[in-house]
Amino acid sequence: MNPETLIITLAERFGLIVAGAFLLLTITPVHKIGFRQSSPKVDIAMQILIFGICGILGTYGGNFVFQSVANLRAMAVITGGLFGGPLVGLGAGLIAGGHRILIDLGGFSAIPCGTATMLEGLAAGIVSLYLSKKMDWRAAAGLAFVGEIVHMIMVLYLSHPFDEALQLVKLIAMPMIVLNTFGAALFAQVINIVFRHGTKQDSVKAQHILDIANLTVSHLRSGLTLESAQETAKIIHAHLSAAAVAITDNVNVLAHVGAGADHHLAGKKIRTDSTLQVLNEGEPLFLESNKQIGCGHPGCPFTSAAVVPLHKNGQVVGTLKLYGTRRNQLDQLSFEMAKGLANLCSTQLELEEIQIKEQMLAHAEIRRLQAQINPHFLFNSLNTVTSFCRTNPDRARELLLELSKYMRKNLDSSRGYVPLHEELAQLNSYLAIEQARFGERIKVDLNVENECLEWPIPPLIIQPLVENSVKHGLMGREEGGTITLDIYCDNEEMNISIDDDGIGMSQDQIEDIYAKKKIDSREKGIGVRNCIQRLEQIYGPQYKMVIISVEGKGTTISFKVPKLRTAVQMSEFAGNAG
Repeated sequence: MNPETLIITLAERFGLIVAGAFLLLTITPVHKIGFRQSSPKVDIAMQILIFGICGILGTYGGNFVFQSVANLRAMAVITGGLFGGPLVGLGAGLIAGGHRILIDLGGFSAIPCGTATMLEGLAAGIVSLYLSKKMDWRAAAGLAFVGEIVHMIMVLYLSHPFDEALQLVKLIAMPMIVLNTFGAALFAQVINIVFRHGTKQDSVKAQHILDIANLTVSHLRSGLTLESAQETAKIIHAHLSAAAVAITDNVNVLAHVGAGADHHLAGKKIRTDSTLQVLNEGEPLFLESNKQIGCGHPGCPFTSAAVVPLHKNGQVVGTLKLYGTRRNQLDQLSFEMAKGLANLCSTQLELEEIQIKEQMLAHAEIRRLQAQINPHFLFNSLNTVTSFCRTNPDRARELLLELSKYMRKNLDSSRGYVPLHEELAQLNSYLAIEQARFGERIKVDLNVENECLEWPIPPLIIQPLVENSVKHGLMGREEGGTITLDIYCDNEEMNISIDDDGIGMSQDQIEDIYAKKKIDSREKGIGVRNCIQRLEQIYGPQYKMVIISVEGKGTTISFKVPKLRTAVQMSEFAGNAG
């Protein structure tokens, strides 16, 4: 046999070995257990075993020549050393090289060949410590090229008789150096492909979880109700491959989406023993049979389930359940995803408490603001009324009525939310008094869609902004100016814009208004700061007011108010409306 023929023979077997290695590396359990960076001891052992087996395949994939064997061991053990470090490289080399020595396949060259394999694995592991990218095909190729040259030298000097060793090296040197060099590079790329595929799958799953968290947050922050549970279950079912998704509280099934919906009914008592066990013990369960699930319905299709508890304030308040069927089985990964989702859902339920507390603080702040009557405004208003008493008594009476309406609303500390028309009535009372004082210097243009008049809104959220436009915008100009108020409804939000053509503000003044600091009642601009902070406290940072101002030209303040969603908000509004 000549070297060219040997190359062709080894190349054929080389292809089979690489295909087998690729198949082995892509088997799901191997990929999950044996190939994680920063592996624990069990994973290192798995890596040693896998690369050692590939090395043994390299021995059997060779060809017998002069009572020895032309082999492809190097490409496996070198790749193992680069991937797992010195321990994995040496371990794989011991398995593959030890196998070569123990079975004494070729006789006189067994010891140098086996020893060379061990050294190649160890050397690759040491080199990996200095590489930022361990699975570099160029490093694998270089190590295999140098390693096989050293391998041939060891065969020459450690094998006897020398003449036979020389003939052997002349025949196998070129095929083994070429194919092991090429094979190590290709093997390294195979592992890179496997990992890229695995990383892509993991990133897709992580993205699914993040999408679920993003889509469910607005529902679960309203509490664990039939409506929020149903919407959450639909979202999870749409993003995961589970046959069904269910959510319960401590007593009832709140939502069930997917298979089995004919007997797992929302609003009914919990019927599965496994769910009751999780509620009682507070520990997640992974179930692999219908019997373990504990549903007594004879036609129940479920053969696997992941049942995990939902927590709030340290207490179990319900469960999240993923179900699998014979056609759509759950696995351990599904169980881990269920636990992760349950943690996210529990966090969102905790946010409900924080949201309620923030709303209470916001309402306390508005009540404090309502209790503060600006003595200068009251004094000026009374002076205005007094001036009309002699010249126009009817006008004086009208202004007193407007002032009494304004003060009554200001002193009413029981309101949580009010319809927009009440806030506009408060605004009109204020403007009537100010226009009586300043006459034509204050002009107002109100544009309000009728559909918005019943929209629930926090009280004193518009009037302080208009007051700011009057005092710090229009009154800074001798001729005064115009305030334009535009309000219109768009889907689930009401859009409000307050525009004036007053003296405007500098960017520093705007930044000072936005600054997060304690509101001082003696500080200028308390009304605007209070409105900005309350709006964010009640609805979140996405509903932050936008202030645009140009010095000498005017100011525009715009913001949006969403519809009420939480049960707490609705009950407050219902109470105020009643």
